Amino acid sequence: MRYGFVKTAVAVPATNIGDCHYNAKEITSLAHKAAGLEAEIVLFPELSLTTVSCGDLYTQPFFLQECEKAIGHICEETKSLDTIIVLGAPIAHRNTVYNCAVVIHKGTICGIVPKSRLDNRKHSNESRWFTSGTTLPQGCSTSIAGREVPFGTDIVFSTGQYTFGIEIGDSMAGPSPASDILAAKGAEIILNPRNCCEEAGCIKYLKNGIAQQSMRLKCGYLLANGGWGESTGKAVHSGYAAISECGDIIAESERFLTKNHITISEIDIDKIRKERAADSGFAKQSDIPYIYIEQEASNCTTLTREIQRTPFVPKAEESSTFCNEVFMIQATGLARRIEHTRSKCAVIGVSGGLDSTLALLVAVKAFDILERPHSDIITVTMPGFGTSGRTYYNALNLMKSLDTTIKEISIKEACIQHFKDIEHDIANHDITYENSQARERTQILMDIANKYNGIVIGTGDMSELALGWATYNGDHMSMYGVNASVPKTLMQHMARQMAKESENEEISKTLLDIVDTPISPELTPADDKGNIKQKTEDLVGPYELHDFFLHCFVHNGYSPAKIHFLAQNAFKEMYDNATIKKWLKTFMWRFFTQQFKRSCMPDGPRTGCCSLDAQGWNMPSDASPALLANMCDNIGIE
Repeated sequence: MRYGFVKTAVAVPATNIGDCHYNAKEITSLAHKAAGLEAEIVLFPELSLTTVSCGDLYTQPFFLQECEKAIGHICEETKSLDTIIVLGAPIAHRNTVYNCAVVIHKGTICGIVPKSRLDNRKHSNESRWFTSGTTLPQGCSTSIAGREVPFGTDIVFSTGQYTFGIEIGDSMAGPSPASDILAAKGAEIILNPRNCCEEAGCIKYLKNGIAQQSMRLKCGYLLANGGWGESTGKAVHSGYAAISECGDIIAESERFLTKNHITISEIDIDKIRKERAADSGFAKQSDIPYIYIEQEASNCTTLTREIQRTPFVPKAEESSTFCNEVFMIQATGLARRIEHTRSKCAVIGVSGGLDSTLALLVAVKAFDILERPHSDIITVTMPGFGTSGRTYYNALNLMKSLDTTIKEISIKEACIQHFKDIEHDIANHDITYENSQARERTQILMDIANKYNGIVIGTGDMSELALGWATYNGDHMSMYGVNASVPKTLMQHMARQMAKESENEEISKTLLDIVDTPISPELTPADDKGNIKQKTEDLVGPYELHDFFLHCFVHNGYSPAKIHFLAQNAFKEMYDNATIKKWLKTFMWRFFTQQFKRSCMPDGPRTGCCSLDAQGWNMPSDASPALLANMCDNIGIE
């Protein structure tokens, strides 16, 4: 396990009903194939050694003896494998038969887990042949292949790198799933060998169940369902395999395949541990000792799972719903704040840039919710030394299209006077030159709000807050920050989605041009052709990288080395390793040194998985960036 990833596999063999020796060969072959793919653990379906359709054969002593021999054969043929094998088989214990999962490592049986919840529906009366594992006493063992091995439903296995537990069949559909107990005892990965028949329409419920269980238990979840070779006398088995992690199915197989197949992906143990560390429900674990499996630490770094470049941006099929939810959270929060403060208006500076555009659209929706006219929204454009014609006219077009009250106040003369007052050379375009303009704009907005008994709407986004890319007590300050937990990449996506769905052609056209405009504070003069010269991403780095770093660091708790490794995979066709490392160090340095701006940020609604206010991220303003900077410097040094 490297960078916290455990490579897991789900293998579904094509079987022969009742032919345990043939099935053992198929299992062995797939186990070797999984090991060749660097899998650290491979899961096979329920009763994969015999198939689930054997009926009264399960109670025949000779049949059970042959099954034990077949398990012995698998052990013998996998002695050289460091991959943990989990297969399904009927096991006799004290004149009783159990439907079990057998855990094998390097040719040794490490433990056996019997099924808890038997399927007693009409088409599958399991209690006719099997007994529930819940009847066994705690700490039980059984004799198999000449040795005593742990035997029970509550076993948690540990390799020292990760932990796992096993629930068999449809346990998670019952009132007290075995996986709940196992997760509470510390199992980070749940394995579910299953062999249920297929019914039209049920796959969506199965997928939802897997995803929800992995989300609720903050775990990895593997499911293997029996397939080709099972009896079709009364039902069909699809051979579906899935790997889920913390609410997302990260890999799955096709259904109804007619040959052996393996589904493989990596479970992120670091992510699971970060999620659980923040949940006090996982603090009370049982003191029952784990069954230890001495597996060598894997140095594999090859990922088969997709690493999403824009983790804050929804998938295409979820885009409209997700963006609308974020938008409504923003607008509802603002509407309530306006109602609570009895504000007669909202005041917002509109620059023609992306941030103020979204904030304005949110304000318009908030006033719609309150059934108040858009004219109660005072939109102020404040041209300065760096304002381009493109952003200026986009701001005007948007304000006019939304029927707001428009004010235009140039800040040039006020800033020139201010430079004289503080004895600053206007030709020196340094930080004083830039920040004076930002603070002048904020003062104008605050004073207009006072004059008309209104509230100033903040426009700054979460990406800027993470980097501290805001003027302290300038654009950093407002009376309610509607964009404070919306990152730049999501903001761009939302603007495009709104443009697509807008019935107003002029608004749609303006939104698309705003998204395509280079991101800039426009605080230094434009070039000779009037184009934006001061481009934010040239100065602090690409926002798509910074949003990726932000999600990895704040939401998942990854180290700089792991973030760099993931960014290499996600952006391999866009940025070289040196560029990623450079901007990662920039992110870490700025994230720590600019905390003081986040420590006193205005209220604003949380819209997603991350927030940088005191409730979402709590860190002292003088926390040292040295540790993270050094870790960035050491990336690539083994």
